[in-house]
Amino acid sequence: MENFDLLQVFQGIATLVDAEPDIFFGRIFLILLGCLLIYLGKKGVLEALLMIPMGLGMVAINAGVLFWVDPATGQQVPGTLFLDPLASDTEELVTVMQINWLQPVYNFAFSNGLIACLVFLGIGVLLDVGFVMARPFTSMVIALFAELGTVVALPVAYWAGLPLNDAAATATIGGADGPMILFASLMLSEDLFVPITVVAYLYLGLTYGGYPYLIKLLVPRHIRGLKMPVEKPKEITSGQKIVFCVIAVTLLCLLFPVAAPLILSLFIGVIIRESGLVKVAEVLSGPVLYGATFFLGLLLGVLCEASTILNPQVLILLGIGIMALAISGIGGLLGGYVLYYATGKKFNPVIGIAGVSCVPTTAKVAQKTVSEVNPDAIILPHALGASISGVITSAIFAAIFISMFANVGG
Repeated sequence: MENFDLLQVFQGIATLVDAEPDIFFGRIFLILLGCLLIYLGKKGVLEALLMIPMGLGMVAINAGVLFWVDPATGQQVPGTLFLDPLASDTEELVTVMQINWLQPVYNFAFSNGLIACLVFLGIGVLLDVGFVMARPFTSMVIALFAELGTVVALPVAYWAGLPLNDAAATATIGGADGPMILFASLMLSEDLFVPITVVAYLYLGLTYGGYPYLIKLLVPRHIRGLKMPVEKPKEITSGQKIVFCVIAVTLLCLLFPVAAPLILSLFIGVIIRESGLVKVAEVLSGPVLYGATFFLGLLLGVLCEASTILNPQVLILLGIGIMALAISGIGGLLGGYVLYYATGKKFNPVIGIAGVSCVPTTAKVAQKTVSEVNPDAIILPHALGASISGVITSAIFAAIFISMFANVGG
C-alpha cells in the first residue's frame, strides 16, 4: 500500500512502471534521444534553435506522463498536460484546450499550417531571388534532379503498404523542406502528419552531417575543387525581383492553389525585403522567424510521446524518409554532373547537392565541402540559386501530390 501511494505521488514513474513493454522502452529511448538532440544542438552539429526545444520537449513529454480520468469513459488512463494531437470531437477539444497548456498553440498555429507559413514568411525575407534570376536554367535543372527522392519514395511507400495519401505525404520528405512537409502531410495524411513531420525534421538535421560524406563518395577530389568560371556580374534591380515574385505567385497559385498559403508567405517575404521595408523585414526575419521556429521545435518535441510515435507505420516512415533524402542528394549531384559535362567540365557538380531545398543548409554544405579542397573556389552564389529553386520545386511537387492524392486511400 505504501509503495502504491508513493507511486501515486510520483506519477511519471508510476505510468512508466505500469506501461506495456513497448511503451516503457519507447519512452526511455525518446528521453535519451531528446538528450542527444540537445547535445548536438549545443555543439552546433544540428540546428540549435530547432533541436534544443525539440529535444527538451521530447524529454518532458515522455517523462511527464500521469494518470487522469477520461471524461468520456470515467476510467483512469495515462496522459499528459501538454497537448492531445488526436482530439477531434468539439466538446473534447474545448475540454483539452482548458487543460493542456500547449493545446491552443497547437490548434491555432500548428495543426492548421500557420506556423509553417510564418517560418516561410521569415525565410522569404532572408532570400535573395537574384541568385535564381541570374542563373534560372542551371538552378532549376539541379532543383528538378534533386526531387528524385520524392519521385522514387512515392511508389516505394505505396509498395511498403501505405495508402496513396500517406505514401504521398511521406514522399515529400525527399524535398527536404520542413514547413512544406508539415503543410503537405497535414493536407494529405491527418492520422500520420505528426510522425511524418517529426521524422522529417529529425532527418533534415542529418543533412549537416550526412551530405558531405555523400559528396565525397560521388565526386572525386580533383572535381570537388573545381573553380566556377568568372562571370560578368548581372545587375538585377529590386523592381525586377518584385516583378519576378508577382509573376511566380500568380502562376504558382493558378496552377497549385492548394499550396497558395505557403507560396504567398514565401514571396511576400521576398517582396518586403526588396521594397525597403526595413523595420518590417527586421520583425519578420527576427522575432517572427525565430519565434515560429522555436515553437515549431517545442511542439515537435512534445508530439514525440511514445504512445503517439510507436505506430508500426512509423517504422516505414523512418526507412523511406532516409531513403528519400539520400536519393534526392544523389539526384542533385547527378544534375550537377549533367551540367558539368554539358558545359565542357566547367560546372562544379557539388553545387547539385544544394538543389535539395534545405535552404540555406545544403548551399553552405556545398561551399564548405569545396573549400576543404580549394579555398579559392567560390560556388555559394550558384548553390544558393539551386537551393532557392529547390524551395519552389518542392512546393510544386507537394502541390501536385495534394491535388492528386488528398482524400485518396489505398
